[in-house]
Amino acid sequence: GEGDGAWCPAAAVFPSASEYLQVDLRSLHFLALVGTQGRHADGHGREFARSYRLRYSRDGRTWITWKDRWGQEVVSGNENTYDLVLKDLGPPIVARYVRFYPLADRVMSVCLRVELYGCLWNDGLLVYTAPVGHVMHLSGSPVYLNDSTYDGSIEAGVQFGGLGQLFDGVLGGDDFTETKELRVWPGYDYLGWSREALRQGSVDIEFHFEKTRSFHTMQVHSNNRHTQGVRVFSKVECQFKPGLLLPWSSPPLSLAVPLEDLKDPSSRPISLPLGGRPAQILRCQFAFADRWMLISEISFYSGTFRILLSFTRAGLPVAKDDRSNTAILIGCLVGIILLLLTVIAVILWRQYWKKILGKVKEERLSHASLNSSIPLSAPPSLSPLLYPSFHNLIPTLPPACGMDLEKGLPPTQEDPPPYPDAPPYPALSPPFPASVPHYAEADIVSLQGVSGNNTYAVPALTSPSPTAADCTPLPELPRHCLVFKEKLGEGQFGEVHLCEIESPQELPNLEFPFNVRKGRPLLVAVKILRPDASKNARNDFLKEGKILSRLKDPNIISLLGVCVSSDPLCMVTEYMESGDLNQYLSHRVLLDKTGPTHNTPTISYPALIAMASQIASGMKFLSSLNFVHRDLATRNCLVGGEKGESGGDRGGERPIKIADFGMSRNLYAGDYYRIQGRAVLPIRWMAWECILMGKFTTASDVWAFGVTLWEMLSVCQEQPYSNLTDEQVIDNAGEFFRDHGRQVYLSRPDVCPQGLYDLMLSCWNRDCKLRPSFARIHSFLTEDAMNMV
Repeated sequence: GEGDGAWCPAAAVFPSASEYLQVDLRSLHFLALVGTQGRHADGHGREFARSYRLRYSRDGRTWITWKDRWGQEVVSGNENTYDLVLKDLGPPIVARYVRFYPLADRVMSVCLRVELYGCLWNDGLLVYTAPVGHVMHLSGSPVYLNDSTYDGSIEAGVQFGGLGQLFDGVLGGDDFTETKELRVWPGYDYLGWSREALRQGSVDIEFHFEKTRSFHTMQVHSNNRHTQGVRVFSKVECQFKPGLLLPWSSPPLSLAVPLEDLKDPSSRPISLPLGGRPAQILRCQFAFADRWMLISEISFYSGTFRILLSFTRAGLPVAKDDRSNTAILIGCLVGIILLLLTVIAVILWRQYWKKILGKVKEERLSHASLNSSIPLSAPPSLSPLLYPSFHNLIPTLPPACGMDLEKGLPPTQEDPPPYPDAPPYPALSPPFPASVPHYAEADIVSLQGVSGNNTYAVPALTSPSPTAADCTPLPELPRHCLVFKEKLGEGQFGEVHLCEIESPQELPNLEFPFNVRKGRPLLVAVKILRPDASKNARNDFLKEGKILSRLKDPNIISLLGVCVSSDPLCMVTEYMESGDLNQYLSHRVLLDKTGPTHNTPTISYPALIAMASQIASGMKFLSSLNFVHRDLATRNCLVGGEKGESGGDRGGERPIKIADFGMSRNLYAGDYYRIQGRAVLPIRWMAWECILMGKFTTASDVWAFGVTLWEMLSVCQEQPYSNLTDEQVIDNAGEFFRDHGRQVYLSRPDVCPQGLYDLMLSCWNRDCKLRPSFARIHSFLTEDAMNMV
């Protein structure tokens, strides 16, 4: 902003545009947006560029002219001297150097300010070489499967020296003729090859990286439309070259594609383990499984690998480790370890003296109480953490029968599948969402389940803890009876699979009063703990099984059995054939093309109230055991099949059961707010005291039930507080705390009577003691709400 504040060419700009402004980013960057502005100079400047060209380079030697997806080179610039004009770079640029060439349609003076928006290109890929894509003809219409944004050269049917659509971050859909970009041709999202046109049985792609890296996993997003002769590749063979002057490693790494990936007709990423091999150049051969192969994106999970090259007398290069900074690194690590040990010693010393002082105080208080007959109590000035009251005592859970929770099961050397035909675990898993933390409340026993969520917390059990007499062994189910159907989701410690038990009546250990006709399979959900899970995670998994085994209620998902005789540990729970309530209700709306206000639900009000009554009944049962769910929402309620023969959704015909799978599913990732490095929280369903103080109680579950009821009456057509950002939802929780009348409530749905909306508002009462109990809610929904149509 000081002075003229812009760059101006030395002379007037001609249409040929030979002068440029060059930006050196010092390293490779991924650039997605560019901004330009003219020279204002407090009203004295009048120069600006109406258009410009961009050229970029990754090495400073080869320069590439940027073009948009339709081949246009000229970027429209500014219309005045003061407005900032932002332009999306489609396709994005991977470069270290960027040059701006201001243009003019006549000889004139221009000035320019520029801004680049992007991030570091940590992938390190410089170029890839691949065959040119082909054209597919479907019903007489051409589908162009070429790499239209490739910025390298093309010779003899091979493109080399550049980057393109295989690394632009855009994933193609199931139908490759449809695209995610506007005004582009069919097939734009994919690069595809025909076996007949290529005249060979594989597609060879070579990847050149900036430096040598250790490659752990390659992920290939591929299409698998069998009806058009399109299948994912059947196998891959990869060769690794650690350096430019080093030979190719041998033998090549051969990887077969899992059978379920060949059968599934949807497009998806396929993960291939590379074993951490070092390479600067990779060459992979993707074998055809049918007439066509379509790939949308390729990504690598890798880390840096430093080597130096030295030469023998014969002049051949060999690799050696770079140990020049080893002494410095070891010295730093030793210093950090000593510092940590000092801190730990100080903390332990303080705790030791605090215990001694506490015992002295207790002896003095006991002596005083014996002499004066005054009841013993904690002095009000002392912290409640040092003197917990009786209602903050944590009940102890009994160990699982027949299992040593301290020792757990012995770790295995390999990761076996959880049951026959189950999908294998990926060699390197993507980061899973963090589980909900143990907040400041001392009266919460939280379990880190497979789904990544501490589903059932146990606050202040007034009844005595289960004794050994109550401890019955969990039913052990044979793994071979589980038939894999699909993966429901994944969490921090494992996965959730949908399976079938083909003959459930033949399993005597199946403790479930199911009503399944003979010969029909039973749908079940299988929670699987990862074989490499920690000891604490294994113990929590077994404890969660014991807790779930106590939950016997018609509206709570039942634990049918476990597989704990060998790794991986599995919990088998029932699953409802109609899926979760959110998806069930969101598809019960008839869309009217005349406008969104004419959309009408195809489910009746009595049916919605009957479903809500079942959820309230299940929560009443949980609250009677002093269990807190902490994630009640329609996504965590499962819907069963119709009980009647006539069809339709009359009240009560579809059973509803409360579950805990929502957080593990990518479908509902947007419902959870991530606190950096700590937790993932469903803040739009949480009471204000949960968000601000971490206080989870049955009353906070009542708040979440009010939001769940709002979802159901809105037929799950929008997210709660959809007009607010996550940060504004947190701010709204602060308004509830301050209670100045500025808090925002969810609005009344169109089909919701005022009396039922008043029930929702009572669930959202600021004072948790004034919120209704689940027994009162259930009574209202079964007796009064049905008369409010």
